Amino acid sequence: MSGHSIPQNLPSYSKAQLALRNGQDKPEIWIAYHGYIYDVSKSRLWFGGTHYEHWAGQDLTDELADAPHTDTVFSRFKIIGTLI
Repeated sequence: MSGHSIPQNLPSYSKAQLALRNGQDKPEIWIAYHGYIYDVSKSRLWFGGTHYEHWAGQDLTDELADAPHTDTVFSRFKIIGTLI
């Protein structure tokens, strides 16, 4: 992960727990990428839990290839856990 320090002792979350942080079921807006969960709640680009054709509460690892940006975009967001 480019330019991102990984916090130690991160909590782990299941895909079901991640799915609840979709900007609708709970106030948090989280996404996962390469096993890490990022809090994108403060990003205006994720307002309401969607970002173009992508939905929050999911692992977006396989979808990055279609994005107009690289994984450096994740350095803007706090890593809050790992996906199990």
